[in-house]
Amino acid sequence: MADEALSAGAVARRLGVAVTTLRTWHQRYGLGPSEHVPGHHRRYTPADLARLEVMRRLTCEGVSPAEAARWARQTPVTTANGVARSRTARDGGGHTIPVGRAGPAARGLARAAMRLDSAAIDETISRSLAGDGVIDTWDKLLRPVLAGIGQRHAATAALIEVEHLMSRCVSAAFAATTATRPALGSPRILLSCADEEQHSLPLEALAAALAEIGVGHRLLGARVPVAALLEAIDRTGPAAVVVWSHTRATADPAQLSALLTAPRRPLLVLAAGPGWRAESLPAGVIRPIDLTEAVSLVVAVRDSLDHPAAS
Repeated sequence: MADEALSAGAVARRLGVAVTTLRTWHQRYGLGPSEHVPGHHRRYTPADLARLEVMRRLTCEGVSPAEAARWARQTPVTTANGVARSRTARDGGGHTIPVGRAGPAARGLARAAMRLDSAAIDETISRSLAGDGVIDTWDKLLRPVLAGIGQRHAATAALIEVEHLMSRCVSAAFAATTATRPALGSPRILLSCADEEQHSLPLEALAAALAEIGVGHRLLGARVPVAALLEAIDRTGPAAVVVWSHTRATADPAQLSALLTAPRRPLLVLAAGPGWRAESLPAGVIRPIDLTEAVSLVVAVRDSLDHPAAS
């Protein structure tokens, strides 16, 4: 085991985090190195690394560090004898989706998702969109359930079928909202996932929220190479461009720098999603904290063009 154990620096490089972050996770959440050799610093075992990989992935997806740590401690670990579950991995029995403090509608949606009941999922989402609007539906209903599915998958490697069904239902509901709300004026907003980014549901939520208030937009969707995005900007001349990144792996700031030097540079470039780190963003790029702020920023740019200040 000693040959397989890693130093803090080696683990930090593998995960793409700072060594100080590892220390924080160790001190606050107990996710530290478990192997001890007398006279040497403690080192991280493969099981330690597996838990830290879950921790990093969940925090990148927007899960709170405390909750991510709880699931990381429950993750299955591979040993010489096969797969060993941690003592706390029985929480929920793998048959429920945790939704935190979300309300009864989210709990009902989670139960429908576990049953793979697409009709009930569609009905719940449609009812929420009609009564509460896109932003509240996303923040209070869909995000808790989607995050819970992700947490459960991280801990058990299960629920892939549940995630796929939920994603399809959510995507269809947002597409229906967009289709039934005609835009006022020509589209001036361009929405795109970062290069190799496949997680597009939050961007679809933004598209639906803009459609709900009549803001025209173009949605390019997942995995848009920089060259293709620049071509779209050159052809459409958008006032604002939103680039979504869900994980650090797809959040290359060079993509944003390319937009800022484009011949038809947009007035506003937003780096949306948990993948982007604020300290790495090029000057002039804004990172909205949530869906509400993203909508507000985009609308402000649209309004500044429609109603320019008197000279």
